[in-house]
Amino acid sequence: MVKLEEVPDDELNAPQPGPKEDDDEWDTDEEDEVSEIEDDDTLNESFFDRVVALKDIVPPTYRKSMSNAASTGYSWASKAASLGGKTLWVVSTSALLLGVPWALAFSEEQQVQEMEREMRMQQSANELLTQGTGSGQTAAKPAI
Repeated sequence: MVKLEEVPDDELNAPQPGPKEDDDEWDTDEEDEVSEIEDDDTLNESFFDRVVALKDIVPPTYRKSMSNAASTGYSWASKAASLGGKTLWVVSTSALLLGVPWALAFSEEQQVQEMEREMRMQQSANELLTQGTGSGQTAAKPAI
């Protein structure tokens, strides 16, 4: 027959080490289970890898509708950008071909009008000078 004997475990009844009474803070910088998780390869995956992993969560019909909406939005945006670029090209070339010569002609016309105004002012000043000298000599009477 087998006789069972209880063997006392010394480590089980030994006092556990705890914080010292003079230490107010515990040292939490030691490695623990959290640091072991950080070493795992799952944290090295990229954002794209995580999005691809979500593929199985989304139902196929919803994925199809999302794909169609994204492709439609992309095609509209590309067409709008293309149309905007073409419109900008037409407007800018038209402004250069029509606006620049018009601006030059307008400024030249302004200069011609300014020159004509100066010539008229000089003519009127000359007429005033000639009238004043001519009438002053004939209109003067000798004193008695």
